[in-house]
Amino acid sequence: MIRIANGQGFWGDSVDAPVRLVNEGPLDYLTLDYLAEVTMSIMQKLKRRDPSGKSGYATDFVELVKRILPELTEKGIRVVANAGGVNPPACLKAVASVLREGGAAGTKIGMVMGDDILDRLDSILAEGVTLASMDDGRPLSSIRDRVLAANVYMSAFPIAAALDLGARIVLTGRGTDPGLVLGPLIHEFKWGREDWNLLAAGTVAGHIIECGAQCTGGNFSRWWEVEGWDHLGYPVVEAEADGSFVVTKHEGTGGLVTVDTIVEQLVYEMGNPEAYMTPDVTADFTSVRLDQQGTNRVAVTGIAGRPATDTYKVSISYLAGYSAVGQLTVSGPQALEKAKVAAAALWGRLKRAGISYEETHTEFVGAGACHRRIGKSATPPVEVVMRVGVKDRDQK
Repeated sequence: MIRIANGQGFWGDSVDAPVRLVNEGPLDYLTLDYLAEVTMSIMQKLKRRDPSGKSGYATDFVELVKRILPELTEKGIRVVANAGGVNPPACLKAVASVLREGGAAGTKIGMVMGDDILDRLDSILAEGVTLASMDDGRPLSSIRDRVLAANVYMSAFPIAAALDLGARIVLTGRGTDPGLVLGPLIHEFKWGREDWNLLAAGTVAGHIIECGAQCTGGNFSRWWEVEGWDHLGYPVVEAEADGSFVVTKHEGTGGLVTVDTIVEQLVYEMGNPEAYMTPDVTADFTSVRLDQQGTNRVAVTGIAGRPATDTYKVSISYLAGYSAVGQLTVSGPQALEKAKVAAAALWGRLKRAGISYEETHTEFVGAGACHRRIGKSATPPVEVVMRVGVKDRDQK
């Protein structure tokens, strides 16, 4: 049985979570997921602005390695992180420096590259690949001059290969979020490229814990049932070679692991429940069976998989303009009516000055802005936040 925990759900997640994970209980692997789609654009901008070539990755990760290096060494915990962002070599160099300073210069670091295709876009388009949007079918050529980042969702098998070669830390760029967990499982259990049910099981395991505490009560709709908010436990998967696994958390930590908390995370960013597509397998989420095995322990079994598609997904972001947002708190009797007058005054003054925008937005937080269809309170709000926003191609 292999224990894999995820200590980061996004770039900016709790910096203490991975530290606690290595200290609060047994682990074999610590995974860290820093990359959302917008994060790739941010990192690409940072990389372009830095002539030294030392930007474009999750700098938090380097500090984390320095902080937990003694525990990693003592307990033999291996780390898999997509902290490389759009500049894995720079991240590797910084981590290697930390290892040398910490007396662990002999530690092997693996690096997975190949996902960044920004410089290859024109040649790919010239080959007849349209890279059409999965949302509306538009060809990439329609926004080619505004592209900021382009990254392929890479397979988990290169992660396993790096672990096979003895890497104690594996850095990647843009792979799939579940792949951070699937890679170690492929390595440990020697799963093959056509072991579809096993690969699907590893993908589901990774999907459940990819957002950190989101599956341990941190984003649970019945939040009032969760205790220990100041010390939420992050998820740990106890995986077996047959593809079955248990989701749990370390003893003594806050949070909640139940069938309900796991189900809510399962449907997160799911798409077609019968065909969750990754570079390695197509997983059938309708086959998942969940069983509460005790306090904060949910067993997951029965997962079925089918062959992977013959193409990769690519995340491409582009500059669509600039935005500015402002807000004003309005309080007292008839607060909503007063806020509407303030908003009308703002837009009226801009119109009189001859200033217009491609898009404008006005909302009144506290008066049903977030859940307009649920209904409004019969009691008028005594305070609202007037929130206004504009968007335009012209930065001025």
